[in-house]
Amino acid sequence: MRSLLRSGFTVHGFSVVEAENAADGLKTATFNPPDLVILDLSLPDLHGGEALERLRSWSNVPVIVLSAESNEDEMVRLLRSGADDYVAKPFGMAGLLARGQAVLRRQFKRAIESPVVVVRPLAVDLAGRTVLLANTRIKLTRKEYHLLHILAKHVGLVVTHDQLLREIWTGNQRDNIQYLRILVRKLRQKIEPDPNHPRLLITESGIGYRLEKGSRN
Repeated sequence: MRSLLRSGFTVHGFSVVEAENAADGLKTATFNPPDLVILDLSLPDLHGGEALERLRSWSNVPVIVLSAESNEDEMVRLLRSGADDYVAKPFGMAGLLARGQAVLRRQFKRAIESPVVVVRPLAVDLAGRTVLLANTRIKLTRKEYHLLHILAKHVGLVVTHDQLLREIWTGNQRDNIQYLRILVRKLRQKIEPDPNHPRLLITESGIGYRLEKGSRN
């Protein structure tokens, strides 16, 4: 099954990362966040439904579930738990690819439909590249804004150290987490009412950082 999926998606331009069980899949998704997850319910270490719930506790990545049975009750439960689509085996590769492309389009559309992320008293305009604090525009350096932009796009979710380092820096700096800590401290000094007791930019110890979820316009 993994060989079929890998071949089908790779031929159509996707970069595929495989995981043979839920533990490896969740670990991979944490440290190398994907754009799309194909989740088989028949996993050797954990039912796919429980893996989905764990993934949804911190990620909004699109998920297509594969099941050996066409069970409507199960389908409804999984969709309510956060699956974006449900495909019963056997399935055609062309149909699965089309479903994958469809959920990715919907994800992209949602992202561009809500260009302003509000985490009171902070408002980040992703399209206009402006930041307001208590309705007053604040000035950020390029790297400070880049960090805030990434966190705002994943508001309420943890973004790992590795992902932030890869996206913000190049060269040897990508391997130095101290650069990231310094940048986070500088950003907090500009957006937090009390930088020593942050309420907006939250540290997830040993994992990364999260922009506290608020209302979105």
